[in-house]
Amino acid sequence: MSLYDGVDLRLNVPHSARMYDYYLGGFTNFAADREAAGHVLAIAPWVRDAARANRGFMHRSTRALAQAGIDQFLDIGTGIPTSPNLHEVAQGIHPHARVVYADNDPIVLTHAQALLTGTAEGRTAYVEADVTDVAGLLAAPGLRETIDLTRPLALSLNALLHFVPDARGAYELVEGLKAVLAPGSALVMTHLTPDFAPEETARIVGVYQAAGTALQARTRVQVARFFDGWTLLDPGVVPLQHWRPDPGEAPVPAADAAGYAGVALRP
Repeated sequence: MSLYDGVDLRLNVPHSARMYDYYLGGFTNFAADREAAGHVLAIAPWVRDAARANRGFMHRSTRALAQAGIDQFLDIGTGIPTSPNLHEVAQGIHPHARVVYADNDPIVLTHAQALLTGTAEGRTAYVEADVTDVAGLLAAPGLRETIDLTRPLALSLNALLHFVPDARGAYELVEGLKAVLAPGSALVMTHLTPDFAPEETARIVGVYQAAGTALQARTRVQVARFFDGWTLLDPGVVPLQHWRPDPGEAPVPAADAAGYAGVALRP
């Protein structure tokens, strides 16, 4: 039986998760994805660097929060697994860490088993849920059985909210998620911005929209608004690769990241 049996992959339609996989040099992508991604790369070759910068931030932010004592993680908009995944980083520091991945994409669901190979002491789970349905997500089987919402956890919304336009209530759904998290919890986020390359970013948005995927780039002020009421950790909302870079890490121009990153704690 094939991994994809029973799943409508719509191979003739570009898909954002598979395009991202292609940017990262992965193999879970098809001709339509590569063609659309090629249009994006023709506009902005730095998108590959941006995708890698996004992954690098996920690793660094997860490590920093785990080292600060957080041992529960909720990652929404998981995407196609690319090792090391979030649970591998977190459980590398806290073998008992608990991680829930959530996505509404059947393509990601087919690969979810790769996300469930955590440590014996910890636990990882995958739930099929849509971030725009906060109540349904929080009630999803497997979530409450895995993580304790009365204790601090890290909520990761990396490279997700630019796929949720204002018209679909991006700010409202984030506030809904923040409201149920315990004091000491963290909000972790990356987001596409037009600030560094406005013309190229507008054309990239057009490519995604032509493929049927809503995409909204936001300015630094608009991204920072998602963290309202919480305490931003240093260095604040900054270009992806400028958030606590590893020692000796080669500097990358801000424009080549094309996005902002930030981490904030609930007081």
